Amino acid sequence: MSPGVAGNRSDRFSRWLVGRVLRAIGCPPICVVLWDGQQVAAADGPLLARVLIHDRPTLLKLILNAELHFGDAYSDGRIEVQGDLLEFLETVYRAMAAARRRAGPLKRKLSQWINRRHRNTPRGARANIHHHYDIGNDFYRLWLDDEMVYSGAYFPDPEMTLEQAQLAKMDYVCRKMWLKPGESVVEVGGGWGALALFMARHYGVTVKSYNISHRQTDYARQKAKAEGLDDRVEFIEDDYRNISGRFDALVSLGMLEHVGVSHYRQFGAMMDRCLGPAGRGLIQVIGQNQPGRRSLWIERRIFPGAYPPSPRQLADIFEPWEFSLLDMENLRLHYARTLRHWLERFESAAGAVRDMFDERFVRAWRLYLAGSATAFSTGSLQLFQALFARAGVNRLPWTRSRLYDPTATKGERRKGEGGVRTSRLSGISAFSTAKRAQENELQ
Repeated sequence: MSPGVAGNRSDRFSRWLVGRVLRAIGCPPICVVLWDGQQVAAADGPLLARVLIHDRPTLLKLILNAELHFGDAYSDGRIEVQGDLLEFLETVYRAMAAARRRAGPLKRKLSQWINRRHRNTPRGARANIHHHYDIGNDFYRLWLDDEMVYSGAYFPDPEMTLEQAQLAKMDYVCRKMWLKPGESVVEVGGGWGALALFMARHYGVTVKSYNISHRQTDYARQKAKAEGLDDRVEFIEDDYRNISGRFDALVSLGMLEHVGVSHYRQFGAMMDRCLGPAGRGLIQVIGQNQPGRRSLWIERRIFPGAYPPSPRQLADIFEPWEFSLLDMENLRLHYARTLRHWLERFESAAGAVRDMFDERFVRAWRLYLAGSATAFSTGSLQLFQALFARAGVNRLPWTRSRLYDPTATKGERRKGEGGVRTSRLSGISAFSTAKRAQENELQ
């Protein structure tokens, strides 16, 4: 940045443009500092953060599409945020949400058109997954938990570590589906294999887990073999549309976002084809309260093809085949806390990530994780956990008591890498407790 250099000074028009941008996003309490040190603020009172814009072309791009070009400029270092990034983003998100509610119908229609959905064909879906998930297991290992779970954790105790909360999430899912030893489960989108191995290890089921990420599937197969579970868990590299066989239960965590609303009936048809007469299942998906909105920058730079559905859109999965929705839980704040854990670990590993990629990659993923945490904390995104079953299935628990039985989270010591740590969840004791509760309630 070269303050005072001829041709690089800001002018009245540039400052006017900054004012337009600030008003368009709801006049948050921030100050924009232009390339020559000139400052513009649209709100009176204390300022939360300072945003440095290093050149005029960056400002002009923000005028054209702030949502897309802010992310690019931040990644490139042409925009800097002085202050707490999470606090800054939360303030801006809340201001933008209020501004959208005040917008007229024409602006809302234009926003929906700009954010129109993309079709996820089998070929396109594989390319999208490769873009995000196949960038390297070593990268994800730097900041995920020990089991490499890349979906929202569950914090029955807010003081849990990330490792404890991910174990709690997997056990919570198993208890919700009331899994019983000897049953067969199909998993759609298995990630690095943690849930499939957990189900087989602690709930005595056999699992077929489908995934189109080559690196994830290969990693999961190696882990299953190392743990001696490869005879009970099969990891298959294939598209969900090609799933075959009959199963007692179906589970999918964090995969439906990649399906696309236009393919929901195909997804439902797969469930109908694969689940037996007493079949049930659980789908966990990032969602939103109403259809249409998504982050253009995340769609184009980080997560191509992803779309968070609304509850009404999810109905296209269940209704055509008369699946009964048994329970819908929103775990939004749990995902916000999960993302804060991921961001903290990512920052601690930023040097290693920079060595793997470059500074631009570090800044882009920092913004992605921080922005996602903010989206959940402000309600822009939701986390739906939908439990369903075949219509007419009556062997169902009468209450939710099995989910909140305090004996299922009995404190216990376990050895772990780096010493002894306290776990508020033992999969073995949870399995025994859940099994007894199921037997009592299903009699």
